[in-house]
Amino acid sequence: MTPIDMLLAGGGLVAGLVLALIGSTLYLRAKRRNAGALLADAERKAAATLSESEQKAAAQLKRAGQDADQAKAAAVLEGKMEVLRLREEGERDLARRRDDADRAERRAEEREKGTAQRGQQLDQQEKSLTDRMQALDRRETQVNARNQEIETLVREQQSRLERIAGLTTEDAKRELLQKVEDEARAQAAALARDIREQAKKEADKDARKIIALAVQRLAAEHTAETTVSAVALPGDEMKGRIIGREGRNIRAFEQATGVDLIIDDTPDTVVVSCFDPIRREVGRRALEALIVDGRIHPGRIEEIVKKIRTDLDGELVELGEQAAYETGIHGMHPELVKLVGRMRYRTSYGQNIYEHSKEVAWLAGMMAAELHLDVALAKRAGLLHDVGKVLTHDNEGTHVELGVEVTRKYKEQANIVSIIAAHHDDAPHESVESVLVQAADAISGSRPGARREAFETYVKRLTRLEEIAAGFEGVEKTNVIQAGREVRVIVIPEKIDDAKAAELAETIARKIEGELQYPGQIKVTVIRETRATGLAR
Repeated sequence: MTPIDMLLAGGGLVAGLVLALIGSTLYLRAKRRNAGALLADAERKAAATLSESEQKAAAQLKRAGQDADQAKAAAVLEGKMEVLRLREEGERDLARRRDDADRAERRAEEREKGTAQRGQQLDQQEKSLTDRMQALDRRETQVNARNQEIETLVREQQSRLERIAGLTTEDAKRELLQKVEDEARAQAAALARDIREQAKKEADKDARKIIALAVQRLAAEHTAETTVSAVALPGDEMKGRIIGREGRNIRAFEQATGVDLIIDDTPDTVVVSCFDPIRREVGRRALEALIVDGRIHPGRIEEIVKKIRTDLDGELVELGEQAAYETGIHGMHPELVKLVGRMRYRTSYGQNIYEHSKEVAWLAGMMAAELHLDVALAKRAGLLHDVGKVLTHDNEGTHVELGVEVTRKYKEQANIVSIIAAHHDDAPHESVESVLVQAADAISGSRPGARREAFETYVKRLTRLEEIAAGFEGVEKTNVIQAGREVRVIVIPEKIDDAKAAELAETIARKIEGELQYPGQIKVTVIRETRATGLAR
């Protein structure tokens, strides 16, 4: 509704109110005249027929009529005043509406002016953009023409160079790339050699990190014995329940335990496989508990696994305390006690590390007693010498480095830490007890029946080491020494320079790491020498 329509509507309302008031006033006046006429007629008739008392009543009635007339006059006057008041309010409202309409009209005019100005600005911008697009089109045409000229010149130049050099473009590219590649290889080899030499000068530990391999791996022939556990089933139908609908149960089990569950055609048997012995033991116990319980679903699996882990943690502490009690060792940190218990589920070449460590402690203690040395020191170092082996599945480094790190972390004495560091000659021996622990370790590991590595396995690994090293170009001869812990490679000096010798050592080490499984480390040494011979006649 426009302001004018609103104004007209307001004016009509006021006019209606005024007409209503005027009508009511005229109606009251007509009623009053009719009442007066009736009263006069009644008086005349009463005067003729009524008695004196009745005349008095008539006089009172007349006065009552007069009072009524006065009241009517007052009501009429009040109605007129109300009409005037309403008229004034209507006029004020009409004036206000007129003002609102004027303001609205002015705002509309201002908006219209602003819209016109923006339209003009847009027209100007459109014109400017059109001019710029035309300029860009002209520039693009010029650039395309210039590119065509450049391409023509480049083709002519290439043809001229090919005629002069006698080589095609592809031949020149190959020759250039080969030269760049040879230079890059030489620079990379030289840089690698400089880095290694610098690292050797700074610290022997840094040098070992460059050539260190994954340690504490088990021989391939014994992997199945030390990384899997077989669980008997009451029947083959239990395999389907373990797998679950669309494999949800086996997925939940493997995710909760971190092991691989192998279900094949083997009757009434399921295999739990994992390199981490603790996780494998948790998986084995959890699977056995689920089979006995009979309720196999993801929720129950998580509940059982959590309970088994809690029970196994308590059992590990008990095993560690039992080993400390049997060897007469006191005051070990609770975490070290738990690590000793974890050795119960760790093997090396089939030998249980828990029993091996207790045996080393007893042997070292007996020899120390015979030599009147510190028996408690020898036993404590013997029990803890292989504690790093339980950490090799989760951490980088040899078991010696990890053992030194963890015993130092839990505030073992410095002489205990030094014995652990030296029991494989990775550090110098600082005491006689250190030598005794190393001897006890060798006795326990080499006694008949202690370890399961067959002679055939040992020979196969040495043969494969020689085959890997000899399979590279420029190698003249290979020798495996120190029971397979070092490979020495003699190269032809005319084919392998010093930079390539360093690169070859690293390449052989990486290939051994990728293709073989072995305990400890294997050192690769490349030997390059030049001999000159003269004859005197």
